[in-house]
Amino acid sequence: MTPDELVHVRQRLEAFAAEVFAPLARSDQRAKGETYLRGLLLDGRRKSMQPMAERLGVDHQGLQQFLTTSTWDTDTVRARLAQRAVEAVDPVAWAVDDSGFPKDGTSSPGVARQYSGTLGKVANCQIGVSVHAVTDTASCPLGWRLFLPESWDTTKAGPAAVKAAKANRRKTLRNAPRAAPAGEQVSAGTEVDVEAVTEAARARRNRCGIPENEGHRPKWMLAVEMLDELAEHGLRPPVLVADAGYGDNSQFRAALDERNIAYNVQLKSEALAHTSEAAPVPREWSGTGRCGRPPAATPVYTDEPLSLARHVAAAGREAALTITWREGSKGALSSRFVFLRVRPAGHRVPRGAEDGALPERWLIAEWPDDEPEPVTYWLSSLPATTSAADLVRYAKIRWRIEHDYRELKTGLGLDHFEGRSWQGWHRHVTLVTAAHLFLTLLRGDPKAAAPA
Repeated sequence: MTPDELVHVRQRLEAFAAEVFAPLARSDQRAKGETYLRGLLLDGRRKSMQPMAERLGVDHQGLQQFLTTSTWDTDTVRARLAQRAVEAVDPVAWAVDDSGFPKDGTSSPGVARQYSGTLGKVANCQIGVSVHAVTDTASCPLGWRLFLPESWDTTKAGPAAVKAAKANRRKTLRNAPRAAPAGEQVSAGTEVDVEAVTEAARARRNRCGIPENEGHRPKWMLAVEMLDELAEHGLRPPVLVADAGYGDNSQFRAALDERNIAYNVQLKSEALAHTSEAAPVPREWSGTGRCGRPPAATPVYTDEPLSLARHVAAAGREAALTITWREGSKGALSSRFVFLRVRPAGHRVPRGAEDGALPERWLIAEWPDDEPEPVTYWLSSLPATTSAADLVRYAKIRWRIEHDYRELKTGLGLDHFEGRSWQGWHRHVTLVTAAHLFLTLLRGDPKAAAPA
């Protein structure tokens, strides 16, 4: 926003900030919260504390103290934001995603060389996991978690370093014949000092103020924790959508099933499944098994599961239907899709307690006319009666998250935080979420002049 645009909505921003920061005990905290929001909303290349303070004409030390050492409850503010966002957006679905935050140094909490889908490569970065309320026309984050790699967990840093050293050693030895000059030997690497690695992790955690109960957990588990917290405030997703980074994980899908959360998630084509008609049969016992004991009572599937790609190939291109899911900037968006009922396979997929049957799910595959094979696959736990149009709409609605991340990062400074504290990072992304929600509310009000 330009200064003039901000002046035009100043009263609305003050009312919004008063509502959002009502749980803060002190008036100076509430005032600094509103000031920080103004700094995020104002135009400017950097939304870190010092540039914002200069544009606002305030002391940046006050903003820094509010973000890093002041005593206010981030979770309470975030819960109020989530409630307000769900009311305003009226979401068709919730989306789980994560995003990378590039970093130059090694001191920011959770920073490490790790793969980031945002960057499309392994890089030195932080990774934040988020849950968003989405429709085709609006969206807003509902929660955030900072992912901690194993190197930031005192119980796992040592074993992880040993594992990495062994992997590097194998790579070195494998490349030794062509990498080493004739007659020279290649060192197999040095032993890892596990105690030193563990102590280094503990020192980094202490400098960043990472709580004792925070350690390395998979990204899907962080997402489930956020869903549980939101459920405590009476918020549940109508449908949950996610990319293959989450959808390929059967533990994630099982956690959603346990919570009766319907999902429509992307998978890779190599994922395995049985046909919907496949049924388990009791194990046979010849009476000559080990120690004369009968086999386990769990029924088994006698046919081998096939990849999703093979299931769709067997159905053939002629099974595809043309589906239009929304209007784009250049007209209606449509493609060809194959819809099958399958039973996802895998040793971690929960089975029926009584008959040992695998759950039946929708398999959706996008197979455009100009492609020799399907380009994307989804698995959905929505009812068998769900229409093809709805299945595709849920599958495609994740596009809105990319819009979210662009605005959150380029417009509101999501990845501009330069502090090195755990608490500061979570407070910054919470305040950025508040600024994003304020813009979303303005856009939803035809009387308000809001930036596009």
